[in-house]
Amino acid sequence: FFGSHESFVPFGPGFFRQPTPSLCECERMGEPPVIPGFRHVPKTGVIYVMDEAAKLGYTSGSTEWANLGQGSPETGSIDPKGPMLTRIPVNPATSHYGSVQGTAALRQAVAELYNGMYRQGKSSQYTAANVCICPGGRAALTRLVASMSPVNIGHFIPDYTAYEELLTIFRAFNPIPILCEAENNFRISVRDLRREIVGRGLSAVLLSNPCNPTGALVEGEELAQWVRMARECRCSFIIDEIYSHYIYSYNRSAGSTVWKTVSAAQFVQDVDSDPVIILDGLTKSWRVPGLRCCWVVAPRAVIEAITSSGTFLDGGTNHATQEAVLSMVNREYVVRSTEALQKHFTAKREYILERLSAMGLSPPIPPAGTFYVWANLQELPPPLNDSDVFFRECLKEKVITVPGHFFDVNPGSRRTKSRFTNFVRLSFGPEMEVLRRGLDGIERVLRKHSVANGAGNTEQSSPNQSNGSSGAVHIEEPPIRPSKL
Repeated sequence: FFGSHESFVPFGPGFFRQPTPSLCECERMGEPPVIPGFRHVPKTGVIYVMDEAAKLGYTSGSTEWANLGQGSPETGSIDPKGPMLTRIPVNPATSHYGSVQGTAALRQAVAELYNGMYRQGKSSQYTAANVCICPGGRAALTRLVASMSPVNIGHFIPDYTAYEELLTIFRAFNPIPILCEAENNFRISVRDLRREIVGRGLSAVLLSNPCNPTGALVEGEELAQWVRMARECRCSFIIDEIYSHYIYSYNRSAGSTVWKTVSAAQFVQDVDSDPVIILDGLTKSWRVPGLRCCWVVAPRAVIEAITSSGTFLDGGTNHATQEAVLSMVNREYVVRSTEALQKHFTAKREYILERLSAMGLSPPIPPAGTFYVWANLQELPPPLNDSDVFFRECLKEKVITVPGHFFDVNPGSRRTKSRFTNFVRLSFGPEMEVLRRGLDGIERVLRKHSVANGAGNTEQSSPNQSNGSSGAVHIEEPPIRPSKL
């Protein structure tokens, strides 16, 4: 069945028994043996592909490989005049435990940032009591779901791979999938979303905006209607806005200083009663993922709950880091860095879309946000149109991609077939040199397959490309899907 190395024994519709693998079975599957009291814990899709690449020799910083799989932005300078964090001072004060909720100074800085960016002139303003600092985005999400009551929680498909296990491990609530169809550009209308919330009795909805992996973006009046819906239906919207500065839904001319960010905070009426919970942080938009510093902006009741959860889940964010990043969390810094970021990443977005279009791998829609392309493999000849085969063939050319089925968020593996086996996520987060090297590698994969099928012209390679192997090329049939259990 989709999503598992392990065998399921069906007893009837909806009833499956998952046997505990024996020691011999674990050895056969290449897995470590089961230790009494512990289960096999799955890897997210990105970690899986990185591990598979590492088995073939990939290391971070390699000049031979192109990592278009991991969701990490380039971390070097893209603005010669812009400040960068280069050191984190440690002193006796920051060597003590910090508050589980985060330092008062950083929480106040985040609140003032949101008020200055999105809530000028509004009577209801965020305060430090509306902010919780967390050691990374996944830690923030873990605190949130650990604090939820037994309710129906909706989640979109496709969406961020880590949501799957997150919605599986905490069994206090019932995850309900909300399908976003390719024919609708992986979007859902306000009317259809309201129908899902009311009809399925959803008390919460979890989503990323902009969406990882599709790049779909909810903004403007549409986002205002979503916030209004949350308020009217009394349904908590947990909005992962970690890519909120990677926005391309406006015309940007060369040399322009125009910039744009998107947040549901703009449309909240009352910061303490509107059920809108926002997650963001330094990981993506500030381009310092290694610092593991994110935040939740929400009504005070939610902040109190997730602070309590943090006392037994993670204990809080690194104290010295919180002190060091204070100078980066203000409107002036964000405006300057966002201008540089959007100019730089817009150029990379245009480059990857142009290259993929020439290869016949255009996405259903160009990404309006994030730094991902949700490329469609459907027009490629089989078996290369299967994302797992495509992934394996790209590894042979030292290029890392993420098969689409990992974004088919499937808590508890209740569904046995994925709708996204013909999609692959490609990242234009890394440096242009790495991006160019990765796209050259993908071109070699397509050319080798063309040669193997007696078509194409190997003389059309770009100067940056190697000739690859000649003659017949063996391409494996689609394998069993990697384990997501």
